[in-house]
Amino acid sequence: MIHEQTHIHPNAKLGSDVSVDPFSVIHDNVQIGDSTWIGSNVTIMSGARIGSNCRIFPGAVIGAIPQDLKFDGEDSTVEVGNRTTIREFVTIHRGTRDKWVTRVGNDCLIMAYSHIAHDCNIGNHCILGNCAQVAGHAVIEDYAILGGMSGLHQFVKIGAHAFIGGGSVAFKDVPPYVKAAGNPILYAGINSEGLKRRGFPPEKINAILNIYRYLYVKGNNTSQALELIEREVPETEERNLILKFIHDSGRGIIKRRQTRGDSDED
Repeated sequence: MIHEQTHIHPNAKLGSDVSVDPFSVIHDNVQIGDSTWIGSNVTIMSGARIGSNCRIFPGAVIGAIPQDLKFDGEDSTVEVGNRTTIREFVTIHRGTRDKWVTRVGNDCLIMAYSHIAHDCNIGNHCILGNCAQVAGHAVIEDYAILGGMSGLHQFVKIGAHAFIGGGSVAFKDVPPYVKAAGNPILYAGINSEGLKRRGFPPEKINAILNIYRYLYVKGNNTSQALELIEREVPETEERNLILKFIHDSGRGIIKRRQTRGDSDED
């Protein structure tokens, strides 16, 4: 399963049934879980921790030092969960002393030419489209999707189940369950199609849409909207997640897209 034309450091730890194609290099202080496949010309550098049943396609580089001038050689890591696919020429850098680790969760798809910078935290079941660029310290919560050629400014947070349109660049936080697109990136409704695919019933989707009407349709500022939601909207898991995300936002949340007719439909 290990091609003879590879270079694997003797201290690297590979699980059972790991497959490594020719011309790949695995450095010291690397751990790779069972049944992971590593294509040709992949470089896995010191500090990388790869889960089980992953697929890493040709040209990917995982665990290179951060592109951060404050980095001073600290002993940091990259952690990739189980069953995650990393396509051609993806780059994932290890952390700095800020978080010490860059994380990518389970069951993710990181498409070709995407970049995940130092100290990022990517949740489970996330998808990054081709050439998505994620700057340092960004957070992407579970089931979020970034369209191709999209980008995140450093420290931006993308909420669970959110969808970022292709070519968009986020400088503000994007709350859970929403669609966002454009430059500047703006609220464009809720991610109803994605929620349907994940088994959200219509009543939950409508309840989420109603919450975002308070934030983006009814003419309230953010503080007013939060007060009204807390007072008027019944408590649910989705409501609480949205409120916590906005209360915790460090960069502030995106604004609303203005459309002809000023419709709030998703």
